Amino acid sequence: MRSHPADYELVAPGSLPAVLSVIAAQPGQWLPIAGGTDVMVQFGSGKLPAHKLISIWNLPELRRIEVLPNELWIGAGATFTDLREHATVSRELPLLVSAARWTGGIANQNRGTLGGNIANASPAADSLPALLVYDAELILVSARGERRIHYSNFHTGYRKTNLAPDELVRAVVLQRSFSDHVAYTRKIGARNAQAISKVCMAAMGRISDGSVSDVRIAMGSVAPVPLRLTETEKLLTGRHIDATLIAAARASAAAEIHAIDDIRSTARYRVAVAENLIAEFLHHLTAVGARAEAAI
Repeated sequence: MRSHPADYELVAPGSLPAVLSVIAAQPGQWLPIAGGTDVMVQFGSGKLPAHKLISIWNLPELRRIEVLPNELWIGAGATFTDLREHATVSRELPLLVSAARWTGGIANQNRGTLGGNIANASPAADSLPALLVYDAELILVSARGERRIHYSNFHTGYRKTNLAPDELVRAVVLQRSFSDHVAYTRKIGARNAQAISKVCMAAMGRISDGSVSDVRIAMGSVAPVPLRLTETEKLLTGRHIDATLIAAARASAAAEIHAIDDIRSTARYRVAVAENLIAEFLHHLTAVGARAEAAI
């Protein structure tokens, strides 16, 4: 059953301070709406629980991408098209750009925002494993002020976050320190485009003197929250990649994830795919890392 527009209230204060003032007056009562790609799906199906909507679309305070000497600040209102087309983001954050290309079609990428992907808190969201791998931090803002937290601490459960009722995600902060890493990312879905992930993975690593000197691995759609595979990373760090280590890494990844059966896939399939992606990443890291070392 479709929602009826008369049952909903939508306000557009037009500036970030005005938005925060409205939210502060009634914490938890207003649902921020930016691109609306997920909200409108819920609205169209009659499943949108919030009846008070506040527009944060195209606010200049949230749309900026700032390039600093050591950091990139990506406004929460930056769209996936903004990410794809920004020269520094494309050059230095290839995992995030790949995720932006996978997020729906061009129309969705023109409207969907990075902050919306984060706050919506779906474990299947394509951009979130990349943010974990890049050790992203979030700037959260309210009428009370700002706070900066590690993105790895943001998700507390399925579609649950550490966002206070009067807060918004203002920006994502990423370090500019990964140019020497080998990047790898894959999305497994029912089709090549406009499909929700059955499993998605972002990873990067570095080979020094023939061994893994740094490795970061994250997956989506395999747990109630986007998941960083920290135990598998520990297993790999400092070791030479060979068939024995790859087999151990596959088993470690299978033990770390919490796959379930749902409408899109089965737990058994997700575990098998996760293991295969780990092996594919390690083969890729070995080949590219060896060429990079030989070129030095």
